[in-house]
Amino acid sequence: MATVNFSVPDDVKEAFNIAYQGQNKSAVIAELMREAVERAQRKQRSHDAIASILERRKHAPAITEEEFRAAREEGRP
Repeated sequence: MATVNFSVPDDVKEAFNIAYQGQNKSAVIAELMREAVERAQRKQRSHDAIASILERRKHAPAITEEEFRAAREEGRP
């Protein structure tokens, strides 16, 4: 298992120690780090998906508003 050292503001350290009093702080920090990694990965996947959609739109056939309305009407019962 690795050891990690971070500098944090004193008020954050104090608030953390109060919030997680009596708990294994190493385990808490490890879980918070996992959550941060997952959040960053979700954000990257979202960014990649948006970039992919925008790229695909560049190559999508363009239709007029009239063509769009006609297609929509054809699909209605």
